[in-house]
Amino acid sequence: MQQQGRIRQYDSKLNAIARLSDTIIIFLTFFALIDVFNVEWQDRFVWMMLIATVGFNFFAESLDAYRSWRGTQLAEEMSTIFSSWLSICFVTILADITFFHTSLYSFPYVVLWILLTPLELITWHMFVRMVLGELRSRGYNSRSVAIVGATKIGKRLENAFLEMDWFGYKLHGYYDDRQYSREQGAEEVTINGDIQTLINECKEGKVDAVYITLAMAAEKRVKDIAEQLSDSTASVYLVPDVFTFNLLNSRWVDLQGITAISIYETPFAGVNSIVKRLEDIVLSLIILFIIAIPMLFIALGIKATSRGPILFKQTRYGMDGEKIKVWKFRSMTVAEDGNKVVQATKNDKRITPFGGFLRRTSLDELPQFFNSLMGSMSIVGPRPHAVAHNEEYRQQIHGYMLRHKVKPGITGLAQINGFRGETDTLDKMEGRIRYDLQYIQAWSLLLDLKIIFLTIFKGFKSDNAY
Repeated sequence: MQQQGRIRQYDSKLNAIARLSDTIIIFLTFFALIDVFNVEWQDRFVWMMLIATVGFNFFAESLDAYRSWRGTQLAEEMSTIFSSWLSICFVTILADITFFHTSLYSFPYVVLWILLTPLELITWHMFVRMVLGELRSRGYNSRSVAIVGATKIGKRLENAFLEMDWFGYKLHGYYDDRQYSREQGAEEVTINGDIQTLINECKEGKVDAVYITLAMAAEKRVKDIAEQLSDSTASVYLVPDVFTFNLLNSRWVDLQGITAISIYETPFAGVNSIVKRLEDIVLSLIILFIIAIPMLFIALGIKATSRGPILFKQTRYGMDGEKIKVWKFRSMTVAEDGNKVVQATKNDKRITPFGGFLRRTSLDELPQFFNSLMGSMSIVGPRPHAVAHNEEYRQQIHGYMLRHKVKPGITGLAQINGFRGETDTLDKMEGRIRYDLQYIQAWSLLLDLKIIFLTIFKGFKSDNAY
């Protein structure tokens, strides 16, 4: 017990040191490259360094990069650092072009700085994590924890402690007054004793932290246990069983001292919305530049092979259920956009020969990059459905409308997993919605880039696309 707490009491100082070390890495990397390339110092290097360091700290703080390493997966921390660095690179590049009308970022030493810095930051964070993990495995800053309640959420908590041993959390045991049976739905765990036993052990210093995992309905009992534990030095945590709900981007919200938990929420709030918008603008401009000539030939092909307009605009639901106009190359002889829209099927007579080629290769979707650039859509997100289909499926699939917590996308997680084209059965649509909600729950900039990359190889063709 004497070793415990040697690091924990300095958590806030370690947090400040982590910020300072990241700032130093950004500075030193740039200065080292300036020296290696024998470049004369320029005045605009000052503002570039200032924006880079202050901006990185801002984005990293907004994305919780400096929260305690306990409870944060390594991949999540790496993704946060990379996303923060990429975000500030976008900002500084735009600022350089806007105010200096030149591209400082075309110089080799700056390009190397952009590429090397995130690798150094990630390597440094991995090293710090490894050192802290090693210290905790040796007993430094380890904490003895107890769980009140043989509940499902309590079991999940135990599994979390076991899977991430670098937490330094050692399970002391379960405590409960009630005698559970399998019929009552309790988890099969060994109960060390009743609540009074736990309180006595907390007073004796055998337990550092207590996690209360009782049902939300047991308010009076939870309050009584908390009051009894106040006569000890143990930290007490309430773990509300909000997992009875199908959470979508759950987070804490503080309203003038009143804490609320969001059950259904968009991931694109605050800085995330800025990152997502910058991603869409930059990538849409790049892609539109690349596909401009092919789009011109497609337009000529549509005009030469069938009568009607080149582009087809259809009303669909956008973010928060607002109606938007989605652009597509016309591939049919009809332009349905009413209360009843019939999905395209195999050998559909409404599809023109050239339109069939466009639909099979997803080339009919290319104009939607203009939607993404203008902000009504995103490059990555749940595919938008016709309004008529939304009204049909929202009655049949639980949580269907939650996919509208984000902007619809040109491609998405469902599309690279085979759910593209016709959804002629309810099972297929449920599969698509399952991936859509999974994307919203797990969103990150790296996930978007992964989906875009896989779309090139997997997303353009499908046996269900007619």
